[in-house]
Amino acid sequence: MTLACNQENRMADETLFEFLHMEIVSHVYKEQQSGKGELDSKERAVSVSILEGMGFRVGQGLIERLTRDSPSFKDELDIMKFICKDFWTKVFRRQVDNLRTNHQGTYVLQDNKFALLTQLSSGKQYLNQAPKYLAFSCGVVRGALSNLGLDSVVTAEVSVMPSCKFQVVIQKL
Repeated sequence: MTLACNQENRMADETLFEFLHMEIVSHVYKEQQSGKGELDSKERAVSVSILEGMGFRVGQGLIERLTRDSPSFKDELDIMKFICKDFWTKVFRRQVDNLRTNHQGTYVLQDNKFALLTQLSSGKQYLNQAPKYLAFSCGVVRGALSNLGLDSVVTAEVSVMPSCKFQVVIQKL
């Protein structure tokens, strides 16, 4: 009985998070609209920047809580493995499907069933809508890495829904 209740509560939390995320994206894009219908490229860029900034702050807070009792990481790759397994599981409810690196500061994290894209239809007509739903998540990853001492640029691309590749480029000082 308790296990069933816990699963129901977790599913409700997941659904609420996905709904909240979609509403935040919608709200930010509507706030930037100048009233003529479609957003121009400047308005889209501002919307993406706002969402990425919101995600950055969330990522900073989440990583503080998740690493409070963790031992320190030995290197950059160790941090990225933590992001792909533990962090991704806590935030997106599953591990990254694939992590690749060129061992020069560039990492590609592939999630074949990205949680925040599964609510969108898998049709090709929704591919052009996918980027606006990824800005917040890019910010979450960048914020987490920032609090772990890695300045980075995080971008995402979608070629087939709901699969997504996040590219993380670590900025060397």
